[in-house]
Amino acid sequence: FRLHPFSLPELDMALGPAADHVSTLLTFGGFPEPLLARDERTLRLWQRERLTRVVREDLRDLEHVREVSLIEELVDMLPDKVGSLLSVRGIREDLQVDHKTADRWITILERLDVCFRIPPFGGRRIRALKKQQKLYLWDWAMVPDIGPRFENLVASQLLKFCHWQEDVEGHRMELRFLRDTDGREVDFVVMKNRAPLFAVECKTGHKAISPAIRYFADRTSIPAFYQVHQQDTYLQTANITIVPFARFCRDLGMP
Repeated sequence: FRLHPFSLPELDMALGPAADHVSTLLTFGGFPEPLLARDERTLRLWQRERLTRVVREDLRDLEHVREVSLIEELVDMLPDKVGSLLSVRGIREDLQVDHKTADRWITILERLDVCFRIPPFGGRRIRALKKQQKLYLWDWAMVPDIGPRFENLVASQLLKFCHWQEDVEGHRMELRFLRDTDGREVDFVVMKNRAPLFAVECKTGHKAISPAIRYFADRTSIPAFYQVHQQDTYLQTANITIVPFARFCRDLGMP
């Protein structure tokens, strides 16, 4: 079994159900020490020590990288990349290294559980992106803006769901995102045995159904779309559901 940061259902089991557990996860991340301490000073100290160990110790022990200071710069850059298309070219230019080196360094940070990338989902009736990826952090509390941080939290919970389905049930799972060449986007598509299972769009507050959801619901084979948020509103129409994130986790049976 692959070990992940705390999920919302696990936090409910550990501390008892509470309305503010989503906010707690958003603020302190899912790693046990800062999450259970629920103290911002502890969080800051823990994050600094973790990244120091990853870059200065784990990286040195596992990989042959001499430009440790540039890796540290890359780690500092990543929180601002969450939620948008990842441009390896932009990172290459910022660090003044070649494309292969920049991509290799991101791969190393994936191996060290600093970040993970997800690929795009395609469809016959849409002009979907094919190569660009999106990046998320294992410690979503490092993301400065609340919108991308909430999206990162949802990404992490969905990845955990995918890994649980693989490790326990033996299904082949994939986490992707949906975006076409005109910029319409739905944040996540969960694939099961090579077929789309459902899609998820993230909103920090309750809003009307995203136009992109309506567009892709008519043009893809994705059977269900969810728009998750932090408020209490629940609305279901056809194959589209607006649902609080906490209820979404319960209804999905998320581990």
